[in-house]
Amino acid sequence: MKILPMCKLRDNNGFTLLEILVAIVLLSIGLLAMASLTTGIMSGNLFSNQLTTATTLAQDKMEENRRLGYDGVAALTESYGSITGYTEYERVTTVASIDNPATGNPAGMYMVTVTVSWDSDDHSVALNTIIAE
Repeated sequence: MKILPMCKLRDNNGFTLLEILVAIVLLSIGLLAMASLTTGIMSGNLFSNQLTTATTLAQDKMEENRRLGYDGVAALTESYGSITGYTEYERVTTVASIDNPATGNPAGMYMVTVTVSWDSDDHSVALNTIIAE
C-alpha cells in the first residue's frame, strides 16, 4: 500500500488563478475588437445600401426626363419632399438652358440635374445629363 503525503504543496494538474485571469483579459480584448469591427462593417453596409437606393432613385428620374425629350424637359423644374415608398429620401430636379456664348442664343441644349439627398441633407447623389434638340 502506498502512503500519500498529508499535504501537497503544489498540484501541477490545472491552471492557476493568475493564468485564468490573463486568459480572460486577452479573450475580452479580442472580443471587444471583433465587436467594434462588426459595428463598423454594419454601418458601412447601411451607408452602401442608402447610396445604392439614392442612385437608383436618381437614375429612375433621369430616365423619365430623357423620355420626355427636349420639348418636355424645357419647362421641367421640380422640387418635392419625400418619394413615395422612400420617405427618408428627397429628390430635386433642375433644368438649365445652355447658352451659346458666341451668339447669345440658346444652343438648343438643356442641362438636367437630379439630386437625391437623405439623412437631413447630410448625404446626396447628383446626376447630370445634357438633352439636345
